[in-house]
Amino acid sequence: MGRQRKLTGCPLVQSLHRWELRWGPRNDSSAHCPSPPLAPCQDLGPQPLELKEAFKLFQIQFNRSYLTPEEHARRLDIFADNLAQAQRLQEEDFGTAEFGVTPFSDLTEEEFGQLYGHRRAAGGVPGMGRMVGSEAPEESVPHTCDWRKVAGAISSIRNQGNCRCCWAMAAAGNIEALWGINFLEFVNVSVQELLDCGRCGDGCHGGFVWEAFSTVLNNSGVASERDYPFQANFRPHRCHAKMYNKVAWIQDFIFLPDNEQRIAQYLATYGPITVTINMKYLKLYQKGVIKARPTTCDPQFVDHSALLVGFGSDKSEGMGAETVSSQSRHPRSTPYWILKNSWGAQWGEEGYFRLHRGSNTCGITKYPVTARVQKPDVKPQFSCPP
Repeated sequence: MGRQRKLTGCPLVQSLHRWELRWGPRNDSSAHCPSPPLAPCQDLGPQPLELKEAFKLFQIQFNRSYLTPEEHARRLDIFADNLAQAQRLQEEDFGTAEFGVTPFSDLTEEEFGQLYGHRRAAGGVPGMGRMVGSEAPEESVPHTCDWRKVAGAISSIRNQGNCRCCWAMAAAGNIEALWGINFLEFVNVSVQELLDCGRCGDGCHGGFVWEAFSTVLNNSGVASERDYPFQANFRPHRCHAKMYNKVAWIQDFIFLPDNEQRIAQYLATYGPITVTINMKYLKLYQKGVIKARPTTCDPQFVDHSALLVGFGSDKSEGMGAETVSSQSRHPRSTPYWILKNSWGAQWGEEGYFRLHRGSNTCGITKYPVTARVQKPDVKPQFSCPP
């Protein structure tokens, strides 16, 4: 049996800084009206020439081209709708996040959901998963935690492309992180094996992280990304798991309580975990802490999996802190979760995003799941002679 070293806890959080063109937070009265002001001030969106210029910049930045003038015009209209939606999200949010142009700004809501979401669970969680943590006494949780600061533990940002495999990429990131933290061996595991060889998940049509973990258990481990590379497609009946050596193994997977304090405690002690959330606010997200209301981001409707890698708090994040600081000497802090996404490093905060911590934002507590890694039994080279 491989011996796991004792963990000493999670490193402190590291600030993220990346600025891009975006709708600003609602912390300035001028944000509601173009400058110079129009008379009367009615159109809050970009004017036609500004819109076309913004769309041209979008095409250049994200390498977009369209086959026909009709398709170009259609995508321009969708782009305009998404700019308006970004402003509405800015108004619904508490001023701690920023929304605007992203790689998905030429997609409709339906297209985005079909390409990047996944199917909902038809029933409950599987019986083989074990709920842990609810019976353990609560322990103190550090103020900040960021497993990205353990060199090599968190693999680079993946890009699922048009394959709805966020569930497999989140599971892969979970195994990679725990393998590095426990054994100081840093690996990149094969997402494609999880797609090709799964008995439960639907490959690029969607799935859930526990289905990926079940595949690793059924295959007695998982191969490396180098040997079994990601193809961004689903190849049923083409499982090649037996062709390659395994680089990581798990003993089981577990579900954590739907309690953010317990989740933070487990995360800080053992390492990153996977969560499944409502992705409504992610399409046009650029930076900051998403602090959505349950009425605008239903916590019961979850359709996207990501890897939870840390948490912290920010005392100077957006409108909320400024408003409070004007009334008090001590600005209110904004607690947040740090999540690793699978939409490439051009999206969000270099591939990561943050959700408000303490309010079950977008259903983050619905399915907190993690594997538990373990090296296989090592058989002795010789047996005892008779």
